[in-house]
Amino acid sequence: MGKKKEKTNTLSGQVCPMCMKKTLTLSETKMEVPYFGNVFIFSMNCSNCKYRKTDIEAEEQKEPCKYTFEVSNKKDLNVRVIKSAEATIKIPHIGVMEPGPASEGFISNIEGIINKFKKQIEQLRDTEEDPAAKKKAKNMIKKLQKVLWGNEKIKIIIEDPTGNSAIISDKAAKKKL
Repeated sequence: MGKKKEKTNTLSGQVCPMCMKKTLTLSETKMEVPYFGNVFIFSMNCSNCKYRKTDIEAEEQKEPCKYTFEVSNKKDLNVRVIKSAEATIKIPHIGVMEPGPASEGFISNIEGIINKFKKQIEQLRDTEEDPAAKKKAKNMIKKLQKVLWGNEKIKIIIEDPTGNSAIISDKAAKKKL
């Protein structure tokens, strides 16, 4: 599934909201995503303090939505995922990625989502003092690794009140929120 960049507009020398220097670059890229339509990717990057923020919006107004997808083989890891900054990603019995001030929109694939969860759980495991919580984190990491190897199934759910998220697959079940 290829994505085609159409046009990027950039504005440099803006005031960074973090360091207050005129080192912020704003960009807007319009991209066509197959089966989803045109999206705009907005980003802010500061060359001074490295502040970064991205989001994604569909060109046309979308209904609030919920996508459910079962990863059942290695091929499913390549399924394209669009996540807006407002979306919540859930992996039952593993965790939830909630929207918030630091939440970002992105285009990835199922493997990328699983690796984001795995990385967060690894950080939790490495900083956790409680042996029971540390063991639980290790077990979750093992489960995610088995999914990445294609040896275990897992469900991924994306809920988006803005409707700017999607799982691009015929296997994905879409409902209105």
